[in-house]
Parts: sequence; structure tokens; C-alpha cells
Amino acid sequence: MNDPVMRAVAIGGGTGLPKVLWCLLQMGCETTAVVTMADDGGSSGHLRRELGMLPPGDARNCLVAMAPDPSASLAQVFSYRFPHGEGLAGHALGNLIIAALADIEGSFPAALDAAGTLLGARGRVVPSTLDDVVLVAEDVEGARVVGQKNVAESATPIARVRFAGGEASAYEPAAHAIAEAGLVVIGPGSLFTSILPNFLAGGIREALLSTRGTVVYVCNVANQRGETTGMDAADHMDALRRHGLADAIDVVLLHDDAAWPLPEDLDPVHVDEPVLTRIRATGADPVLADLVDADDPRHHDRASLLAALREVI
Repeated sequence: MNDPVMRAVAIGGGTGLPKVLWCLLQMGCETTAVVTMADDGGSSGHLRRELGMLPPGDARNCLVAMAPDPSASLAQVFSYRFPHGEGLAGHALGNLIIAALADIEGSFPAALDAAGTLLGARGRVVPSTLDDVVLVAEDVEGARVVGQKNVAESATPIARVRFAGGEASAYEPAAHAIAEAGLVVIGPGSLFTSILPNFLAGGIREALLSTRGTVVYVCNVANQRGETTGMDAADHMDALRRHGLADAIDVVLLHDDAAWPLPEDLDPVHVDEPVLTRIRATGADPVLADLVDADDPRHHDRASLLAALREVI
């Protein structure tokens, strides 16, 4: 008898989530990506302001990552970004296609499903919320920063984020997928602008706390200048706990920067024995491995990440 297929969910946004999706698909998981809807910069931000739609950029990246061959012609078309042209410069064509599909299909989730069908995506991409959210942050000096793009570009490390006007509501299929998953992977990605906004939607955090599946947090290998400057791995965990994820995380995947050090100018997310002790005190199990991409040491190597996730499971 064949083993049942594991349901897996990856939560985040930005450029980190596609690598996790590749790993989950390589593991044969039935995979769902839950993506942040807080993006207000670049092409996504322009479409939000111009059309009043949800931001498509992070969802597009995930759909392309789930295509059978992300280097195939149609996937490349979705990823194509116009280099010039009045009103077109900076737009990813896939974002415009999703915008058109949202109008044709009548909703943003239906547009993502239709785009997934076009690409032959091997999983589903869903927004964490359908609400038109605005991210607001408080930095470590107590200053208020409004807007996801501004938070990402903050010169001062961030302490806390929330949505302007109160809590948003979770998109029910996203919460359901998390609650029913056998494996939930959080991150990697920008901590305060790609990961935590998902858990600000009421119902997402509760779904994570209710799941019987293994919850893995993939900690960044390097800090994002400004947003998380100088934070060690336990500080990243503390930020998750401040935002309601206490006792939610079972395993923390960490790059072993003692064995494979990163250049200090990259502001590595340091891990040493005191940091590991602080992480264990949260109830999570820290797992060390060489996870860095040698060609781009700010990010994870997807083959190494795959091996680490397989070891955890």
C-alpha cells in the first residue's frame, strides 16, 4: 500500500518562499502556498492603487515556482518585467495577467487558480487575507512607520508590526489548509514584511496553533539591512513569539554560521550555544546545517534546504 501524500503549507512571501515550494514539491507533498497581501511597492503597489486589487507579485512568484518547468516559455512570460514604456516600466507581465484574470473570473483567489491552471502549477497559491491591509510598524526607538515598502526600507530595526485600522480576517481556505497540514513551513523571508503580516490576519495564527502537523521555521541566514539589523536567531524567534506564535513552532532550521561563517558585512544571523539555549527555552528544537547558497550567501541553497527538511520529517 502506498503511503498517503503529506499535505504541506508554506507561509511567507518575497523571494524565499519559492525555494521552500520547490523543496516541498520535490518531497512529493500536496502543497499550498499562503502568501502575504501587505505588499505596496513596485508593480504590485501600483496595481493596488490603480485598480484597487490585492497585490499579485508574491503570489505570481509562487505560481511560477510551482510550474513543472519554471524556465519554460510561459513561466518566463509570467516573470518578464518591462524595462521601459510609459505606464509599463517595472511591471511584471504576470502581475498584469493576474489583474486581467481577477476581472474576468470575478475575484483575486479565482484569478490565482486560473493562473495556476495556465502554468500547470503543481499546487495552489492562496492569499492569507482578502482585506485591503496597510502594514504599520514600530521600530526599536518607538517611531511609527507606515506601509510595507517603508517598513522594508527602515533605517532602524523593527520591533513590532500590525495592520492599520485593526485586525484583518483570514481567507478561510488559507486557514483551513494550515489547520489540516501535516507539515507547515514558515519562511525564509523578510521577517516583518513577508512573514509576520500573514499572522496578523485573524484566523491564521489560530489555525497554526491548532494544526497537528509539524511546524518548521526556516530562519534567515542573513539579516535584512534596517528591518532586522543585528538580530541573532533567538531574536527572530522572540519576534515571532511577540506576534502570537508562542508554542507554535516545533523545529527551527538554522544555518550553522560557526562551521560555515558568512562575511560580517552581510550581517549574518548568528547562532551560538547561548542562542540555542534561548531557542530551546521556547519549546522549539533547533537544527543546525550548512544552508547557505555559496553563489549568493544572503540566501538559502535550495538543495541543502531540501536535505534539511527531509531530515526533519
